[in-house]
Amino acid sequence: MSGGDILFLCHRIPYPPDRGDKIRSYHLLHRLAELGPVHVGCFADDDRDIGFADDMAKLTASQRVVKRDRSKLVAGLAGLAKRQPMLVALFDNPSLHHWVAGTMRDRPIRAVVAYSAQMAHFVPPLPADMPFLMDFVDFDSAKYAAYGAQGSGPMAWINRREGRVLLDFERRAAERASVSAFVSEAEAALFRDTLQLGADRVVAIENGVALDYFDPALTFTPADHGGGPLIVFTGQMDYRPNVEAVESFVAEALPAIRHVHPDVRFAIVGRAPTPAVLALAKEPGVIVTGGVPDVRGWLAAADVVVAPLRIARGIQNKVLEAMAMARPVVASPQAAEGIDATDGEHLLIAPNPQDEAARVLDVLADAGARMTLGRAARARMEARYRWAATLAKVPDLLWPGAAT
Repeated sequence: MSGGDILFLCHRIPYPPDRGDKIRSYHLLHRLAELGPVHVGCFADDDRDIGFADDMAKLTASQRVVKRDRSKLVAGLAGLAKRQPMLVALFDNPSLHHWVAGTMRDRPIRAVVAYSAQMAHFVPPLPADMPFLMDFVDFDSAKYAAYGAQGSGPMAWINRREGRVLLDFERRAAERASVSAFVSEAEAALFRDTLQLGADRVVAIENGVALDYFDPALTFTPADHGGGPLIVFTGQMDYRPNVEAVESFVAEALPAIRHVHPDVRFAIVGRAPTPAVLALAKEPGVIVTGGVPDVRGWLAAADVVVAPLRIARGIQNKVLEAMAMARPVVASPQAAEGIDATDGEHLLIAPNPQDEAARVLDVLADAGARMTLGRAARARMEARYRWAATLAKVPDLLWPGAAT
Protein backbone atom coordinates (compact mmCIF):
# COMPACT_ATOMS: atom_id res chain seq x y z
CA MET A 1 0.00 0.00 0.00
CA SER A 2 1.41 3.40 -0.94
CA GLY A 3 1.08 6.26 1.49
CA GLY A 4 2.35 8.91 -0.91
CA ASP A 5 5.58 10.73 -1.71
CA ILE A 6 8.13 10.98 1.09
CA LEU A 7 10.85 13.56 1.68
CA PHE A 8 13.86 11.86 3.30
CA LEU A 9 16.61 14.11 4.68
CA CYS A 10 19.87 12.47 5.73
CA HIS A 11 23.19 13.84 7.02
CA ARG A 12 25.22 11.35 4.99
CA ILE A 13 24.30 9.72 1.68
CA PRO A 14 22.36 6.55 2.64
CA TYR A 15 24.26 4.38 0.19
CA PRO A 16 26.02 1.94 0.38
CA PRO A 17 25.68 0.38 3.86
CA ASP A 18 29.41 0.44 4.58
CA ARG A 19 29.56 2.28 7.93
CA GLY A 20 27.42 2.44 11.04
CA ASP A 21 25.11 5.36 10.32
CA LYS A 22 24.76 4.44 6.64
CA ILE A 23 23.64 0.92 7.52
CA ARG A 24 20.52 2.16 9.26
CA SER A 25 19.75 4.93 6.75
CA TYR A 26 20.24 2.53 3.79
CA HIS A 27 17.72 0.05 5.13
CA LEU A 28 15.34 2.82 6.15
CA LEU A 29 15.50 4.20 2.60
CA HIS A 30 14.62 0.76 1.23
CA ARG A 31 11.64 0.49 3.59
CA LEU A 32 10.38 3.96 2.67
CA ALA A 33 10.71 3.17 -1.04
CA GLU A 34 8.28 0.29 -0.51
CA LEU A 35 5.69 2.81 0.67
CA GLY A 36 5.95 5.39 -2.08
CA PRO A 37 8.28 7.60 -4.15
CA VAL A 38 11.15 8.91 -2.01
CA HIS A 39 12.89 12.25 -2.56
CA VAL A 40 16.29 12.26 -0.84
CA GLY A 41 18.24 15.33 0.25
CA CYS A 42 21.58 14.44 1.80
CA PHE A 43 25.26 15.26 2.22
CA ALA A 44 28.39 13.57 0.92
CA ASP A 45 31.59 13.60 2.94
CA ASP A 46 33.89 13.38 -0.08
CA ASP A 47 34.19 12.49 -3.77
CA ARG A 48 33.86 8.80 -2.95
CA ASP A 49 30.42 9.45 -1.45
CA ILE A 50 29.44 11.60 -4.43
CA GLY A 51 30.26 8.64 -6.65
CA PHE A 52 27.44 6.63 -5.09
CA ALA A 53 24.75 9.12 -6.14
CA ASP A 54 23.97 7.36 -9.44
CA ASP A 55 23.53 4.02 -7.69
CA MET A 56 21.24 5.55 -5.07
CA ALA A 57 19.16 7.13 -7.85
CA LYS A 58 17.78 3.67 -8.65
CA LEU A 59 15.89 3.88 -5.35
CA THR A 60 14.78 7.51 -5.44
CA ALA A 61 12.18 9.57 -7.29
CA SER A 62 14.48 12.59 -7.03
CA GLN A 63 17.54 13.50 -5.03
CA ARG A 64 20.03 16.19 -4.12
CA VAL A 65 23.47 15.16 -2.88
CA VAL A 66 25.56 18.04 -1.53
CA LYS A 67 29.26 17.72 -0.78
CA ARG A 68 29.88 18.93 2.75
CA ASP A 69 32.63 21.53 2.75
CA ARG A 70 32.50 23.23 6.15
CA SER A 71 35.40 22.54 8.50
CA LYS A 72 34.78 21.98 12.20
CA LEU A 73 36.56 25.25 12.94
CA VAL A 74 34.33 27.26 10.59
CA ALA A 75 31.26 25.41 11.86
CA GLY A 76 32.23 26.09 15.45
CA LEU A 77 32.66 29.81 14.85
CA ALA A 78 29.40 29.97 12.90
CA GLY A 79 27.61 28.08 15.64
CA LEU A 80 28.87 30.47 18.28
CA ALA A 81 27.85 33.50 16.20
CA LYS A 82 24.36 32.13 15.49
CA ARG A 83 23.96 30.40 18.85
CA GLN A 84 23.56 27.11 17.00
CA PRO A 85 24.89 23.69 17.96
CA MET A 86 28.17 23.05 16.17
CA LEU A 87 26.61 19.87 14.77
CA VAL A 88 23.92 21.92 13.06
CA ALA A 89 26.34 24.60 11.83
CA LEU A 90 28.59 21.90 10.37
CA PHE A 91 25.77 20.77 8.08
CA ASP A 92 24.15 24.11 7.24
CA ASN A 93 23.85 24.61 3.49
CA PRO A 94 21.73 27.16 1.55
CA SER A 95 21.48 25.00 -1.59
CA LEU A 96 19.93 22.11 0.32
CA HIS A 97 17.46 24.45 1.99
CA HIS A 98 16.54 25.70 -1.52
CA TRP A 99 16.15 22.14 -2.85
CA VAL A 100 13.91 21.17 0.07
CA ALA A 101 11.70 24.22 -0.50
CA GLY A 102 11.38 23.40 -4.20
CA THR A 103 10.62 19.76 -3.52
CA MET A 104 7.92 20.62 -1.00
CA ARG A 105 6.43 23.04 -3.54
CA ASP A 106 6.64 20.91 -6.68
CA ARG A 107 6.20 17.33 -5.46
CA PRO A 108 3.15 15.73 -3.80
CA ILE A 109 4.96 15.20 -0.49
CA ARG A 110 2.77 13.51 2.11
CA ALA A 111 5.35 12.75 4.82
CA VAL A 112 8.78 13.90 5.96
CA VAL A 113 11.49 11.75 7.53
CA ALA A 114 14.65 13.37 8.92
CA TYR A 115 17.59 11.18 9.86
CA SER A 116 19.95 12.45 12.59
CA ALA A 117 19.37 15.55 14.68
CA GLN A 118 21.10 18.08 12.44
CA MET A 119 18.72 17.38 9.56
CA ALA A 120 15.77 18.80 11.50
CA HIS A 121 17.29 22.16 10.56
CA PHE A 122 16.16 21.57 6.95
CA VAL A 123 12.55 20.65 7.70
CA PRO A 124 10.37 23.68 6.83
CA PRO A 125 7.10 24.54 8.57
CA LEU A 126 4.71 21.71 7.71
CA PRO A 127 0.93 21.45 7.48
CA ALA A 128 -0.57 20.26 10.74
CA ASP A 129 -1.73 17.00 9.18
CA MET A 130 1.61 16.08 7.54
CA PRO A 131 3.48 13.27 9.34
CA PHE A 132 7.04 14.12 10.39
CA LEU A 133 9.20 11.25 11.66
CA MET A 134 12.36 12.55 13.36
CA ASP A 135 14.84 9.67 13.54
CA PHE A 136 17.40 10.99 16.01
CA VAL A 137 19.07 7.54 16.03
CA ASP A 138 21.16 8.44 19.10
CA PHE A 139 20.69 10.96 21.92
CA ASP A 140 23.61 13.06 20.64
CA SER A 141 23.49 15.84 23.23
CA ALA A 142 23.96 13.26 25.98
CA LYS A 143 27.14 12.08 24.25
CA TYR A 144 28.60 15.58 24.16
CA ALA A 145 27.61 16.14 27.79
CA ALA A 146 29.48 12.96 28.71
CA TYR A 147 32.57 14.14 26.83
CA GLY A 148 32.39 17.46 28.66
CA ALA A 149 32.03 15.80 32.06
CA GLN A 150 35.04 13.54 31.47
CA GLY A 151 37.40 16.14 30.03
CA SER A 152 39.06 19.36 31.06
CA GLY A 153 40.22 22.58 29.45
CA PRO A 154 38.84 24.23 26.31
CA MET A 155 37.58 21.03 24.66
CA ALA A 156 35.59 20.11 27.75
CA TRP A 157 33.97 23.56 27.70
CA ILE A 158 33.17 23.17 23.99
CA ASN A 159 31.60 19.76 24.60
CA ARG A 160 29.58 20.96 27.59
CA ARG A 161 28.33 23.91 25.55
CA GLU A 162 27.45 21.60 22.64
CA GLY A 163 25.57 19.31 24.98
CA ARG A 164 23.44 22.16 26.32
CA VAL A 165 22.73 23.89 23.02
CA LEU A 166 22.12 20.66 21.13
CA LEU A 167 19.67 19.47 23.79
CA ASP A 168 17.62 22.64 23.25
CA PHE A 169 17.70 22.00 19.50
CA GLU A 170 16.65 18.36 19.99
CA ARG A 171 13.79 19.51 22.21
CA ARG A 172 12.47 21.89 19.55
CA ALA A 173 12.77 19.22 16.84
CA ALA A 174 10.90 16.69 18.97
CA GLU A 175 8.13 19.20 19.67
CA ARG A 176 7.65 19.67 15.91
CA ALA A 177 7.76 15.99 15.03
CA SER A 178 4.77 13.68 14.97
CA VAL A 179 7.03 11.04 16.49
CA SER A 180 10.72 10.82 17.36
CA ALA A 181 12.68 7.59 17.04
CA PHE A 182 15.83 6.23 18.64
CA VAL A 183 17.91 3.17 17.96
CA SER A 184 17.16 1.46 21.28
CA GLU A 185 14.56 1.54 24.02
CA ALA A 186 17.28 2.67 26.45
CA GLU A 187 17.97 5.76 24.30
CA ALA A 188 14.26 6.43 23.80
CA ALA A 189 13.54 6.13 27.53
CA LEU A 190 16.39 8.50 28.40
CA PHE A 191 15.08 11.06 25.88
CA ARG A 192 11.49 10.69 27.16
CA ASP A 193 12.61 11.19 30.75
CA THR A 194 14.82 14.16 29.92
CA LEU A 195 12.22 16.01 27.84
CA GLN A 196 9.13 14.70 29.68
CA LEU A 197 7.54 13.32 26.52
CA GLY A 198 5.18 10.37 26.35
CA ALA A 199 5.70 6.94 24.79
CA ASP A 200 3.37 7.95 21.96
CA ARG A 201 5.83 10.68 20.93
CA VAL A 202 9.17 8.89 21.41
CA VAL A 203 9.69 5.31 20.23
CA ALA A 204 12.48 2.84 19.59
CA ILE A 205 13.24 1.62 16.07
CA GLU A 206 16.04 -0.86 16.57
CA ASN A 207 18.83 -1.53 14.13
CA GLY A 208 18.96 -4.86 12.36
CA VAL A 209 21.65 -6.85 10.65
CA ALA A 210 21.78 -8.17 7.08
CA LEU A 211 21.76 -11.87 7.97
CA ASP A 212 22.10 -13.05 4.38
CA TYR A 213 25.26 -10.95 4.01
CA PHE A 214 26.83 -11.51 7.42
CA ASP A 215 26.47 -15.28 7.15
CA PRO A 216 29.22 -17.55 8.51
CA ALA A 217 28.14 -20.30 6.10
CA LEU A 218 29.47 -18.28 3.14
CA THR A 219 33.01 -18.60 1.84
CA PHE A 220 35.32 -15.62 2.33
CA THR A 221 38.74 -14.72 1.02
CA PRO A 222 41.12 -15.29 3.94
CA ALA A 223 41.82 -11.94 5.55
CA ASP A 224 44.90 -12.88 7.51
CA HIS A 225 47.59 -15.56 7.18
CA GLY A 226 49.56 -14.94 10.37
CA GLY A 227 49.97 -17.27 13.30
CA GLY A 228 48.58 -17.08 16.81
CA PRO A 229 45.13 -16.20 18.10
CA LEU A 230 43.39 -13.30 16.35
CA ILE A 231 41.39 -10.62 18.16
CA VAL A 232 39.45 -8.19 15.93
CA PHE A 233 37.91 -4.76 16.40
CA THR A 234 35.90 -3.20 13.55
CA GLY A 235 34.71 0.36 13.06
CA GLN A 236 35.19 3.77 11.49
CA MET A 237 38.60 4.68 12.87
CA ASP A 238 38.30 8.46 12.92
CA TYR A 239 35.31 8.23 15.27
CA ARG A 240 36.36 9.28 18.76
CA PRO A 241 34.73 6.45 20.77
CA ASN A 242 36.35 3.86 18.47
CA VAL A 243 39.75 5.54 18.75
CA GLU A 244 39.54 5.65 22.53
CA ALA A 245 38.35 2.03 22.63
CA VAL A 246 41.35 0.60 20.75
CA GLU A 247 43.81 2.84 22.60
CA SER A 248 42.45 1.55 25.89
CA PHE A 249 42.49 -2.08 24.76
CA VAL A 250 46.08 -1.93 23.51
CA ALA A 251 47.35 -0.15 26.61
CA GLU A 252 45.36 -1.89 29.34
CA ALA A 253 44.01 -5.27 28.18
CA LEU A 254 46.37 -6.55 25.49
CA PRO A 255 49.50 -6.81 27.70
CA ALA A 256 47.76 -9.30 30.02
CA ILE A 257 46.57 -11.33 27.02
CA ARG A 258 50.06 -11.31 25.50
CA HIS A 259 51.49 -12.59 28.78
CA VAL A 260 49.57 -15.83 28.19
CA HIS A 261 49.63 -15.78 24.37
CA PRO A 262 52.81 -13.98 23.22
CA ASP A 263 51.84 -14.57 19.59
CA VAL A 264 48.34 -13.07 19.86
CA ARG A 265 47.39 -10.50 17.22
CA PHE A 266 44.97 -7.61 17.60
CA ALA A 267 43.59 -6.33 14.26
CA ILE A 268 42.00 -2.87 14.11
CA VAL A 269 39.87 -3.03 10.97
CA GLY A 270 38.25 0.08 9.55
CA ARG A 271 38.73 3.05 7.27
CA ALA A 272 40.26 6.45 8.04
CA PRO A 273 42.50 5.53 10.98
CA THR A 274 43.74 8.64 12.78
CA PRO A 275 47.46 9.19 13.41
CA ALA A 276 46.90 7.96 16.96
CA VAL A 277 45.41 4.71 15.65
CA LEU A 278 48.15 4.26 13.03
CA ALA A 279 50.73 4.66 15.80
CA LEU A 280 49.28 1.63 17.58
CA ALA A 281 50.68 -0.58 14.79
CA LYS A 282 54.10 -0.05 16.39
CA GLU A 283 52.96 -2.04 19.42
CA PRO A 284 53.72 -5.79 19.47
CA GLY A 285 51.01 -7.84 17.80
CA VAL A 286 48.87 -4.88 16.68
CA ILE A 287 47.66 -4.69 13.06
CA VAL A 288 46.00 -1.57 11.64
CA THR A 289 44.39 -2.46 8.31
CA GLY A 290 42.72 0.80 7.28
CA GLY A 291 39.74 0.32 4.98
CA VAL A 292 39.22 -3.21 3.69
CA PRO A 293 37.14 -4.46 0.74
CA ASP A 294 35.16 -6.86 2.91
CA VAL A 295 35.15 -6.81 6.70
CA ARG A 296 33.55 -10.26 6.77
CA GLY A 297 36.88 -11.93 5.98
CA TRP A 298 38.40 -10.48 9.15
CA LEU A 299 35.36 -11.39 11.23
CA ALA A 300 35.39 -14.95 9.88
CA ALA A 301 39.08 -15.27 10.81
CA ALA A 302 38.65 -13.86 14.32
CA ASP A 303 38.94 -16.07 17.37
CA VAL A 304 37.23 -13.33 19.34
CA VAL A 305 35.79 -9.89 18.49
CA VAL A 306 36.05 -7.08 21.04
CA ALA A 307 34.00 -3.90 21.46
CA PRO A 308 35.61 -2.09 24.43
CA LEU A 309 33.82 1.25 23.99
CA ARG A 310 33.63 3.55 27.02
CA ILE A 311 31.14 6.00 25.47
CA ALA A 312 28.55 4.50 23.14
CA ARG A 313 25.06 5.49 22.10
CA GLY A 314 22.32 3.18 20.91
CA ILE A 315 22.94 -0.20 19.30
CA GLN A 316 26.40 -0.98 17.99
CA ASN A 317 26.29 -2.41 14.46
CA LYS A 318 29.78 -3.81 14.94
CA VAL A 319 28.46 -6.07 17.70
CA LEU A 320 25.42 -7.21 15.70
CA GLU A 321 27.59 -8.02 12.69
CA ALA A 322 30.12 -10.01 14.68
CA MET A 323 27.36 -11.96 16.40
CA ALA A 324 25.67 -12.62 13.05
CA MET A 325 28.99 -14.06 11.86
CA ALA A 326 28.85 -16.47 14.82
CA ARG A 327 31.89 -14.97 16.50
CA PRO A 328 32.32 -14.81 20.26
CA VAL A 329 32.09 -11.16 21.31
CA VAL A 330 33.55 -9.49 24.39
CA ALA A 331 31.87 -6.10 24.79
CA SER A 332 31.77 -3.32 27.33
CA PRO A 333 28.41 -2.64 29.01
CA GLN A 334 28.18 0.54 26.92
CA ALA A 335 28.68 -1.36 23.65
CA ALA A 336 26.20 -4.06 24.67
CA GLU A 337 23.53 -1.64 25.89
CA GLY A 338 20.33 -1.87 23.91
CA ILE A 339 21.13 -5.29 22.43
CA ASP A 340 18.63 -7.94 23.44
CA ALA A 341 21.18 -10.60 24.34
CA THR A 342 22.25 -12.35 27.55
CA ASP A 343 25.70 -12.06 29.08
CA GLY A 344 27.32 -15.47 29.19
CA GLU A 345 24.89 -16.99 26.69
CA HIS A 346 25.03 -14.83 23.54
CA LEU A 347 28.03 -12.59 24.28
CA LEU A 348 30.37 -11.72 27.13
CA ILE A 349 30.24 -8.36 28.90
CA ALA A 350 33.37 -6.92 30.50
CA PRO A 351 33.09 -3.62 32.41
CA ASN A 352 36.82 -2.75 32.53
CA PRO A 353 40.11 -3.61 30.80
CA GLN A 354 41.05 -6.21 33.41
CA ASP A 355 37.80 -8.08 32.86
CA GLU A 356 38.20 -7.70 29.09
CA ALA A 357 41.56 -9.45 29.25
CA ALA A 358 40.18 -12.18 31.51
CA ARG A 359 37.17 -12.89 29.33
CA VAL A 360 39.22 -12.89 26.12
CA LEU A 361 41.62 -15.36 27.74
CA ASP A 362 38.69 -17.56 28.77
CA VAL A 363 37.43 -17.61 25.19
CA LEU A 364 40.85 -18.38 23.75
CA ALA A 365 41.36 -21.22 26.22
CA ASP A 366 38.26 -23.24 25.27
CA ALA A 367 37.56 -23.93 21.59
CA GLY A 368 34.32 -25.74 22.41
CA ALA A 369 32.94 -22.85 24.47
CA ARG A 370 34.05 -20.46 21.73
CA MET A 371 32.00 -22.37 19.15
CA THR A 372 28.98 -22.64 21.45
CA LEU A 373 28.98 -18.92 22.18
CA GLY A 374 29.29 -18.09 18.48
CA ARG A 375 26.40 -20.34 17.50
CA ALA A 376 24.20 -18.84 20.22
CA ALA A 377 25.11 -15.36 19.01
CA ARG A 378 24.06 -16.18 15.45
CA ALA A 379 20.80 -17.73 16.63
CA ARG A 380 19.99 -14.63 18.67
CA MET A 381 20.53 -12.38 15.66
CA GLU A 382 18.25 -14.57 13.55
CA ALA A 383 15.55 -14.44 16.21
CA ARG A 384 15.66 -10.70 16.99
CA TYR A 385 17.49 -8.57 14.47
CA ARG A 386 16.19 -9.07 10.96
CA TRP A 387 15.73 -5.67 9.27
CA ALA A 388 12.25 -6.64 8.09
CA ALA A 389 11.22 -7.03 11.72
CA THR A 390 13.00 -4.02 13.19
CA LEU A 391 11.57 -1.63 10.56
CA ALA A 392 8.09 -3.18 10.52
CA LYS A 393 6.55 -0.31 12.50
CA VAL A 394 7.75 2.48 10.17
CA PRO A 395 4.67 2.53 7.88
CA ASP A 396 2.27 2.87 10.81
CA LEU A 397 4.38 5.65 12.33
CA LEU A 398 3.79 7.63 9.13
CA TRP A 399 0.33 6.52 8.11
CA PRO A 400 -1.60 4.22 10.47
CA GLY A 401 -2.93 1.31 8.48
CA ALA A 402 -0.36 1.65 5.67
CA ALA A 403 1.85 -1.28 6.74
CA THR A 404 2.35 -3.87 4.04
